[in-house]
Amino acid sequence: MSDEVLIENQGGVRIITMNRPDRLNALTGSIMAPLADACADAARDASVGCVIVTGAGRGFCAGGDLKDGGSSRDIVPANSESGSRTEQGFARLRGFMETSRLLHEMPKPSIAMVNGPVAGAGIGIAGACDLRFAGESATFLTAFDRIGAGGDFGSTWFWTKIVGTGVARELFLLGEKLTAQQAFSKGLYTRLLADDDLRAVTLAAAHRLADGPRMGFRYMKANLNNAEDWAFEAALDQEALNMSLSTQAASAIWKTSQKKDD
Repeated sequence: MSDEVLIENQGGVRIITMNRPDRLNALTGSIMAPLADACADAARDASVGCVIVTGAGRGFCAGGDLKDGGSSRDIVPANSESGSRTEQGFARLRGFMETSRLLHEMPKPSIAMVNGPVAGAGIGIAGACDLRFAGESATFLTAFDRIGAGGDFGSTWFWTKIVGTGVARELFLLGEKLTAQQAFSKGLYTRLLADDDLRAVTLAAAHRLADGPRMGFRYMKANLNNAEDWAFEAALDQEALNMSLSTQAASAIWKTSQKKDD
């Protein structure tokens, strides 16, 4: 794993830290590729019950690092094997954006620990997580309008789902920088905490989730994701099935624990 993405395990909690503090953890290929790999590993690792994503130093993620070429550094002139520069850029960026898909779809809770400024692609990563715990020094900025960009890392999709189309359009089109309190009042952050308390409170919540009914959370998250797009009747059918599957799993775990106690 790259030294620009740090991995820490605390019991069943996996902490993934973007580690470019001198650049507010701005994203380059050297951090985006291992970040996606780290999320994929956390998703498939059965020992992990909850995932925290955060940034090193005084910020969460400032978005793409334009000074370092963003996601286009390795794109070469058009050729028959890789296609046009546009095709190459799409394939490269889409691969990096697996980070957001994995955080959203992995069958375990994910938490963004927002320890300072979050902007651009960073708001996509934060929005992909199930919960967002923010410190008082956190700020929120879409920033895409400042570079003439439409948005990436699922940002327009996640924030439309989280806060509704009206607020999402305000955030993206006006591009105003929000304080932590302003962001919290709009529903962007799940919890707003003193900076000194952020890590401890986030870890406490993560351990509570990791130590809880993992199969129950797995199916609960599946239901919540289905509710974002599915028609009601289809979601209702799947909810009934997932209820049966989750309670059956919980019963099996309880019976196993009882046998061990006997």
